[in-house]
Amino acid sequence: QVQLVESRGGLVQVGGSLRLSCVASTRTSLYNLGWFRQAPGKEREFVAGITWRDGSTSYSDSVKGRFTISRDNAKNTVYLEMNSLKFEDTAVYYCAAKWLRSSTYDYWGQGTQVTVSS
Repeated sequence: QVQLVESRGGLVQVGGSLRLSCVASTRTSLYNLGWFRQAPGKEREFVAGITWRDGSTSYSDSVKGRFTISRDNAKNTVYLEMNSLKFEDTAVYYCAAKWLRSSTYDYWGQGTQVTVSS
């Protein structure tokens, strides 16, 4: 069982930046890690992912070029650097992990609120 704990989100102005972190209770070197978000009234959506094998990254079109996912296996931590934030980035953000042979994300954090305002 893997427990994931996200850092506190926060309130940030449009155009601002925020970095989220997520610490796992176990070594993450064999897990693919990702960030998802859920806005009010919407389904949870994929934001970014990073592989266990070579650290390859993927992003949703809505955040590509603005968000950066990274990982530090020595600290069992995954990060999401968010820049040029927009109103529509307001959501609860979740980190997630899936073991290297799993096809779905099996473990989820509790979520952290990010609110972008003017």
